[in-house]
Amino acid sequence: MNAPANAPTRRLTTAQALLAFLSRQYTARAGTEQRLITATWGIFGHGNVAGIGQALLEPGSDMPYHQGRNEQAMVHAAVGYARQRDRLSAHAVTTSIGPGATNLVTGAALATVNHLPVLLLPGDVFAARPADPVLQQLEVPCAGDVSVNDCLRPVSRYFDRITRPEALIPAALAAMSVLTDPARTGAVTLALPQDVQAEAYDWPEDFFRRRVWRVRAPRPDRDELAAAARLLRGARRPLVVAGGGVHHSGAEDALRALADATGIPVAATQAGKGALPHDHPADMGGIGHTGTAAADALAREADAVLGVGTRWTDFTTASATLFQHPDVRFASLNVSGADAHKMGGLQLVADAREGLEELAGALAGYRVEPAYESRCRALKADWEARVSAAFAPRDEGARPTQAQVLGVLDELADGSDILINAAGSLPGDLHKLWRTRSRDQYHVEYGYSCMGYEIPAAIGVALAAPGRPVWALVGDGTYLMNPTELVTAVQERLPVKVVILQNHGYASIGGLSAAVGGERFGTAYRFRAADGTYTGEVLPVDLAANAASLGLAVFRPKTIRDLREALASARAADRPTCVYVETETADTVSGPPPAQAWWDVPVAETATRPSAVEAREEYDRQVAARRRHL
Repeated sequence: MNAPANAPTRRLTTAQALLAFLSRQYTARAGTEQRLITATWGIFGHGNVAGIGQALLEPGSDMPYHQGRNEQAMVHAAVGYARQRDRLSAHAVTTSIGPGATNLVTGAALATVNHLPVLLLPGDVFAARPADPVLQQLEVPCAGDVSVNDCLRPVSRYFDRITRPEALIPAALAAMSVLTDPARTGAVTLALPQDVQAEAYDWPEDFFRRRVWRVRAPRPDRDELAAAARLLRGARRPLVVAGGGVHHSGAEDALRALADATGIPVAATQAGKGALPHDHPADMGGIGHTGTAAADALAREADAVLGVGTRWTDFTTASATLFQHPDVRFASLNVSGADAHKMGGLQLVADAREGLEELAGALAGYRVEPAYESRCRALKADWEARVSAAFAPRDEGARPTQAQVLGVLDELADGSDILINAAGSLPGDLHKLWRTRSRDQYHVEYGYSCMGYEIPAAIGVALAAPGRPVWALVGDGTYLMNPTELVTAVQERLPVKVVILQNHGYASIGGLSAAVGGERFGTAYRFRAADGTYTGEVLPVDLAANAASLGLAVFRPKTIRDLREALASARAADRPTCVYVETETADTVSGPPPAQAWWDVPVAETATRPSAVEAREEYDRQVAARRRHL
């Protein structure tokens, strides 16, 4: 079916039409417009090389292209870019059919869990089925319309398979609507059969007109606002928990104004850290299992808690054991009603900035009691002293701990630096210790906590924030998961700074294994003996040499003194750079303070080994404190 004869049309292939359409989509918020899809990442194979690949070469496609090395990593790079751009701009990712498409699943899940927009354009098998099966086709005897791309359905906010050219028109518009919806955004998948990509069609010219998608910032309902204000006014020990929604809506100034006016202390989730700068009097640091003693002490005592843009995950609530006041009540300010209803509290469904500004007006004249402010200041000062102690080197000539590596970086950084991390023991250390200086400095992906996110995300962030120092902090385990995108950083001449902390194994999960009776089984990188046990000899693996082989300049500091020089050189470098650090463990020298709240990882209920029996006894003691907030 072609367009009516009297309507202006443009004859293009489906792939060409899609790129032309994408180049004309814009977002608008607070009076500022910007392009929505600013570039496409791709790895080409059969399924997209003759469709999207050819379309990118066509004159007038107006679509920048970035070459990836791993499909999952391309999604991570796109997600890092979107987060840095406050979800107002995003990237597309195209792959071949088969393994190229299924490699997108982890990245798509990460994007959707974290409410970050990315457009996925995987190739698909032939819609017309001229040969059946084709290379890499999954055959499902009971369903001829299933392909491996259906794996992307549960991890996508929107999914469609474009089996005819004209079907792209409603699907593309629906995709843009989801990408720009602050409550629904995440991974959006348009599966593109390879024959349909190359098929020509007379497209209505209006399909390619400039469209502006306004990113909604809904204001709160008056009754919900009044109820939240009454809750806070009636509290003696209120607490604000700032989540990622504060950053997504640009609500940092509104949060600061509320804290300044009322004196209510603010604790932050992993996604919300930096909502207030670390030196603001109301900033109590991270909350929950990886939080600070100050924030967690206030959470245990709080009689009213206002969550702003948080999903209330188990790390934030310490698996529902943190908030222990017998009469504690919650209110949740969130643009998503599905998140606002959590914790059995009052719902305040609104944009974080709009909601905080109106809530500040509703709380005019209210301020917490002076004794409570004094307690907050004392807790904050005590924690700052503990951070300084963890950062402080005892000997400049010694090998650093992981916390001391962060301490040296803390000395060098200013508000322009951006730190990226996602997995291992570093998220806990960063959440507790890092002194955030700007709203977008702290970039820890902890919704999905995906090993291998850091390096490609750093590339995306560097594309979104040119000229700023971008640090990818990784352990050796995470580095081994996904280092290949370093080649893309070299190719794109992006001066990302990769810090590899070598502790010869999965240190974070090793510590967890020890705590739950697993005795660190399978978590160290050691030689395996004939009897199946692991020796104490570390593997002769040289990750610094690997980074150098991929094109990075590499520093190998041995001491804290060397580290200070290496990090300074890396920060000033104009090419991708690696700082490789062998760290001491917290068992041998002072490390970060331990977890200040619990996290539920079930322990074997029956076991013969003493470590598991003891761990179960501790588990039963901790789980007894769990509450359901209804």
